[in-house]
Amino acid sequence: MKLWQKNYQVDQEIERFTVGRDRELDLELAPYDIQGSLAHIKMLCEVGLLEKPELEELVKGLQTLYQEVEAGRFTIEEGIEDVHSQVEHWLIQNLGEIGKKIHSGRSRNDQVLVDLKLYLRAQVRAVIQDIEKLFETLISLSEQHKDQLLPGYTHLQVAMVSSFGLWFGAYAESLVDDLQQWLSTFKIINQNPLGSAAGYGSSFPLDRKMTTDLLGFADLNYNVVHAQMGRGKSELFMAFSLSATAHTLGKMAMDVCLFINQNFGFIAFPDELTTGSSIMPHKKNPDVFEIIRGRCNQLIALPTQVSMLTTNLPSGYHREFQLLKEVLFPAIHQLKDCLQMAAFALEHIQIKDNILAEDKYKYLYSVEEVNRLVLEGTPFRDAYKIVGQQISDGSFDPDRSVAHTHAGSLGNLCNDAIQGKWQGVKEGFKFDLIDQRIEQLLG
Repeated sequence: MKLWQKNYQVDQEIERFTVGRDRELDLELAPYDIQGSLAHIKMLCEVGLLEKPELEELVKGLQTLYQEVEAGRFTIEEGIEDVHSQVEHWLIQNLGEIGKKIHSGRSRNDQVLVDLKLYLRAQVRAVIQDIEKLFETLISLSEQHKDQLLPGYTHLQVAMVSSFGLWFGAYAESLVDDLQQWLSTFKIINQNPLGSAAGYGSSFPLDRKMTTDLLGFADLNYNVVHAQMGRGKSELFMAFSLSATAHTLGKMAMDVCLFINQNFGFIAFPDELTTGSSIMPHKKNPDVFEIIRGRCNQLIALPTQVSMLTTNLPSGYHREFQLLKEVLFPAIHQLKDCLQMAAFALEHIQIKDNILAEDKYKYLYSVEEVNRLVLEGTPFRDAYKIVGQQISDGSFDPDRSVAHTHAGSLGNLCNDAIQGKWQGVKEGFKFDLIDQRIEQLLG
């Protein structure tokens, strides 16, 4: 069955090629297709295109089908093109002719659009939950290890004194910036395209504001052509957010791979969190973080993949959009997996004490010595030359104490403020309002 079926059969090879992975990937869209259909038929009844008894019968049918989806028993049958066709097919098979009325006033195009918006909205929430778990882990580790010093590097050369408190906290605050990016993406996604039909509206008296309210969207995509142009654009913004978080996570994974290396030796993990070599008995490899690093490199390229699929397409629908699911859906799952594994592994991280006691790290204190001389009245440029000369002639013997007090420094991490920033951004999502609407819709 196809929603566009006419009085001829498509060649099987053409069907195989054009359907692609839709039957597989559309299973993820099933609950959202049913949600969109419930909102649509309630609106159809309100505007006089469905009778009340018809609505009640269709609602019961869709609620039953939704339970099948939730229980994992929903499938897309062989010969059924996609999730939209399967839902309509099921209604016709179980309710008879009334099932054919569900498509009035909409196109498969805006069905896909609303399904994707609802799906992506839910995925944003799921990703944020995983980011929050990692954020909380990093903040906790920052507080726990705030007094344990660590070399800071520039150009991969020892530079200045840092700490594990700074290191963990830096990635926590970077996740706050990523959350801000997710909020922007969420606001773009959380607009209702339903009712745009094939991209040019409908002659039916559709109440698009009603479906917006029923589905918990914050607003409408008002212009129907613009609503259809959201196909590809929503996926692109989602890709940017996935890429931004991958950038943070990949950089942290690279740090872990360096710091666990014997030439650094700053951190370790329990044996059961590492892997080994088939011929070298001593090996404890950080494969988890290497795979995270590799996955994140792939995800950073995701916006380019999405852009290349949609670049130079004019307004209106084009079949290339179907291919976006093949790159975007797996990417979402990959980032969630990486976030979960990073949080799990970091909960078991082991930190080495007294790292900076080694003589090779004494030059980390050169800036501290310059600053000490400046505080005693020596002009900065002269102090810089004095310490530089001591380093050059081998007489540099610094005081290894540090006294950083300004906001965000060694002695003043401002983790409470960073947590406040996180909470302030998180409140902008208003997930509870969406939950209320969807619970009401599903009855």
